[in-house]
Amino acid sequence: MQLIDALRSTPTVRHFSPEPVGDNVIFQILDDARFAPSGGNRQAWRVIVVKDPTTRKAVRDAYLDAWHDYVAHLLAGLIPFSPLASDEDRALALSLRSQAEQRSTPDGFPETLDLVPVMLVICADLTVLAATDRDLDRYQIAGGASIYPFVWNILLAARERGLGGVITTVAMRREEAVRRALNIPDTFAVASVVALGHPTTHVTKLSRRSVEAFTTVDTFDGTPFEG
Repeated sequence: MQLIDALRSTPTVRHFSPEPVGDNVIFQILDDARFAPSGGNRQAWRVIVVKDPTTRKAVRDAYLDAWHDYVAHLLAGLIPFSPLASDEDRALALSLRSQAEQRSTPDGFPETLDLVPVMLVICADLTVLAATDRDLDRYQIAGGASIYPFVWNILLAARERGLGGVITTVAMRREEAVRRALNIPDTFAVASVVALGHPTTHVTKLSRRSVEAFTTVDTFDGTPFEG
């Protein structure tokens, strides 16, 4: 597949066929993904291929518990876990937690996460991340620049092999439970859970905002940039 085609047509996939994915394919995907850029080329990622059914269920349980919080925010009309949310917003979401649990379905992605063909947990080595925004009085984001290009490369490398997947950060909300299940040291953060497999459907066209909708000239409120 040509790079431009992959960039324009790699979707989020949460529904997989039961067809297994061999370890050799997973290895090849990670072998390609490792060439992602990172701060100082320190390659702060660590990947855990989760195979054990009991461990998978522990990750699923942590994810599902956090997912109910996510849905509660949606029911409250909020952006889930927004860094700009007020204490009142957070309290409102919490009050809807039981309603969120009632929305759970047995065959949903969160409920069946332990059954995905490939489960990868991506960790970030905090000892080597250059978090240049750590002292700013706002939400910190810079450290992820050394991790998520690698995670995205995993999806692109999977797409090249006819696979699909999803990058999800929901489980981070229950990081301590994931840490215990996988014996992750305190010096590492859980950056993502990635599910991979053979898609049950194939998307050929994605919907995204136009360049003019998010790009301006010279200032944030400048004129839209046009080619």
